[in-house]
Amino acid sequence: MKHAPIPAIQPDGPVTEIEFCAWVAQTLPGDRLEYHRGFLVLDTFPLFSRLDDKARDALRKLANRTFHAAEQGLVHLVQERVGPDCFAYIAVARSKPKTVSISLSALLLEEAA
Repeated sequence: MKHAPIPAIQPDGPVTEIEFCAWVAQTLPGDRLEYHRGFLVLDTFPLFSRLDDKARDALRKLANRTFHAAEQGLVHLVQERVGPDCFAYIAVARSKPKTVSISLSALLLEEAA
C-alpha cells in the first residue's frame, strides 16, 4: 500500500533561524518544513548568489542551525528536486529525545562546533 507524502509547510517568505528553532520545538514526528528553495550551496556563496549580504548571511545561519538540529537527532534533512538547479530543502521532525539532560531550547541554541 502506498502512502501519499506529507506535504511540507511552505512559508510565504524566507525562514529565519529563530522561526526554525520555534518550529522544531513545536513539531510532532513527521511534520515537514521547507526551509529553503533554490540551490543552497550556491545561494550562500557570494560569487554566485543573487541574495544581498544580509539575506545570504541569514541563510547561512539557518543552514548551520538546521544541520546542528539534525546532528542532535531532532530532524532529518532531505532535498527534493523541483527543477533544474532548484531544490526544496526540507526538515522532517523526529521524535523528541525521551531522556533529555538539557532543554530542547539549549540543544537548538548552543553553538555548532
